[in-house]
Amino acid sequence: MNFRKLLVVLLALVMAGLGSSAWAHGGRVRLGVYVGGPVWGPVWYPPPYYYPPQVIVVPPPAPPPVYIEQAQPESQSSQQYWYYCARAKGYYPYVKECPEGWQKVLPQPER
Repeated sequence: MNFRKLLVVLLALVMAGLGSSAWAHGGRVRLGVYVGGPVWGPVWYPPPYYYPPQVIVVPPPAPPPVYIEQAQPESQSSQQYWYYCARAKGYYPYVKECPEGWQKVLPQPER
């Protein structure tokens, strides 16, 4: 009778082992080597490093360009002339007509 109880218990263990999902993919044995021991107390980690905020420097806008107009040297064609009439011995607009033609004369300062 002892043998019978042992066989039932053994058969029950085998049936329980075969029905589990651990045997669904076949038996696997894992071996490993672990080095170290238990650690008691808090484990110290260095504080995390935070990068400083990035500094963005925006230069002020450039001032608008300034244009300086320079006077053009006067050429012979752009100079102001007085018109002299030799026969009337006067200048235009004081003399209205000059039959022999007008002479171009550079202006003279008053004396």
